[in-house]
Amino acid sequence: MFLFYLLSLIVTVKSELLLGSCSFDKSTCGYTTDPAFLSWTLDPTGHFITVDKQAQEAQGKAVLLGPDVDGQDWSCFRMVYQVTGNASLQVQKRTDGDSFDHVLWMTQRPSDSWLIASIDFQNSTEPFQIIIESKLREGDSSVSIFEIKISDNYCIECDFGEPHLCGYTNQRNRNMNWCVGRAEDTKNEDRTGQYMYVDSTDTKSLQEVAKLVSPITTAPMSGCLSFQYQQHHSGDHLFSVFTRDQAGQYQELWRADLPENNHVDWNPEDRVWIPVQVDLKAPYPVELVFEVAFNSPHGGYVVLDDITFSPEFCNAGTEPTFDPSAANCDFESGYCQYTQALRDGPLWKRVSVRPNIYSVGDHTTGSGSFLLANSRFNSQSGYVSRLFGPLMPGNQKYCVKFFYSMRGLSGTDLAVYLYYTDGSKQQKIWTQNEKIRHIWIEVELTIESQKNAQMVFISTCKNVWSCGSVGLDDIKVSLGDCLPLALSLSNPCQCNFEADFCGYSQYKKDTGDWMLARGPTPTSYTGPRGDHTTGFGHYLYIEASFMLPGNKARLLSSSLRGSREAQCLQFYYHMYGSGTGQLSVYLQTGQEDEDTLLWTRYEEQGVSWLRASITYQNDQLHQIVFEAMRGASVRSDIAIDDVVFKRGPCRDSAADHIPAGSSPGNNINDIQ
Repeated sequence: MFLFYLLSLIVTVKSELLLGSCSFDKSTCGYTTDPAFLSWTLDPTGHFITVDKQAQEAQGKAVLLGPDVDGQDWSCFRMVYQVTGNASLQVQKRTDGDSFDHVLWMTQRPSDSWLIASIDFQNSTEPFQIIIESKLREGDSSVSIFEIKISDNYCIECDFGEPHLCGYTNQRNRNMNWCVGRAEDTKNEDRTGQYMYVDSTDTKSLQEVAKLVSPITTAPMSGCLSFQYQQHHSGDHLFSVFTRDQAGQYQELWRADLPENNHVDWNPEDRVWIPVQVDLKAPYPVELVFEVAFNSPHGGYVVLDDITFSPEFCNAGTEPTFDPSAANCDFESGYCQYTQALRDGPLWKRVSVRPNIYSVGDHTTGSGSFLLANSRFNSQSGYVSRLFGPLMPGNQKYCVKFFYSMRGLSGTDLAVYLYYTDGSKQQKIWTQNEKIRHIWIEVELTIESQKNAQMVFISTCKNVWSCGSVGLDDIKVSLGDCLPLALSLSNPCQCNFEADFCGYSQYKKDTGDWMLARGPTPTSYTGPRGDHTTGFGHYLYIEASFMLPGNKARLLSSSLRGSREAQCLQFYYHMYGSGTGQLSVYLQTGQEDEDTLLWTRYEEQGVSWLRASITYQNDQLHQIVFEAMRGASVRSDIAIDDVVFKRGPCRDSAADHIPAGSSPGNNINDIQ
């Protein structure tokens, strides 16, 4: 018993507030309004900063510029805020050398009370600036910020001493809830300590459950989770800790009644704190859920305090988190870690297609390599080709994305199986059902297996007389669920035009416009069959039938800050049609008579989406302009998709850096 008393005196290291923290009591602590937008004002009575559409009689954007924050191995940004009406709120990170601010968190939901946002900053080794952006739309709307705290700890850590409880929330139950308890805190003699507790006093049935939920993690975490608890009448309740992912699925981390875990029934006067340490692997966003389930009206109670985290595992023998990049492959340099069964022979062939008007190239660049099966490699009816991926550990959830393309005749099927290393029966997890030909289609699969398994791509030729071919490219595996595009943050530095224009705007004086499209363009023998992102999504293009020869349509990016470092602009373009005109990319500063030409292509380039990579440098405020000019005939639709800005020079920019015209090449492989 003495050991437990000794552990109850463990001192918890308090987190230190960093520069950028502010209570907005008497000042804004270095936070300033960007004068180019609506104004943030400090409320003299409520101790908060706010932007109000009704007060300014205007709708638009308000930008709050924070002070520079020193880099830390790990830090937690926590903001208490309120959104009313039709408004949105974003937190962005600005770093020297980046033209765009990176969106870390956003919300568009109005609230009737103050809410808390928690964001983990991982390995911020260089100073950065916090940017808070609000957009006010129609109707009465406002955004207010009550408090910002940046501390040198993890957002899931908490001693429950703060009024907002570190962002931990009680999942409401009419009869059973976690409550705040206060007592003399032996760790801090100058103040009263707080903890969380739940008891069975208000139990109305035999199955009441109370849940205390942590902020969701926003950066990958692996290490040791520690906390202390007390319990009374342990036989009449069950105390457990779970992780809950964004899909709402639970995974048990720890349970108090397991024989291997510490388990002591105590008397109220003993006040024995039981320490717990459990390995936590959170490579994707999860919440911690501290759950107490009562099975008796006299089920006792549980007390919880001092939740901490260390990046080192509790057990030195714990297996590290699996790196899913081992299963990624774009087949540009080889087969990566994908193999074929010896009995099958090399039936998946690595091929490439030069840009031309007859055959679709690879998905990665349009002129690179991909895998092809069932194309004149074997003429036996019913033959099967198998491609085995690397071994993936069990008890994990994976998001698998890949692209496939059906070519030629329709007598070929593609399916994905899980092969288990213990010899149990393989499981089919996906089969191709789209009949669209000659387009790269994205597939997303969420895979969860309790056993070690290999992912296997199987192509089957049904009939020798109708045996077509199947292309496979750009396999990417990550941990966690595949989230729908609607849940992804709108980010101007990476735009696929699925949600909106990402801040891009039309040049109003042009004789043509960029249009949002999905599927093939209206005019035959021109334009793409589908977008580059998924095959079924959106892209931007010019409709040549609405324009005259030589008419132009210009698309302007939002303003970029500029940097002394090189920047990489990467995008995909589609120029198919006998009358295709010209696509150019300019850098516009507004301080020169003419824009600077960065890149151009003219005339027909082929039926594939092709990747362009442009390295440029400009340390002034500037914009990127995409200019499409219609050619001689209506078969002149030009499209763009998947525009990305990256810090530093493009790795594959040598061929695209010097502006030049080009004409389509010839097939390397005849794969019709």
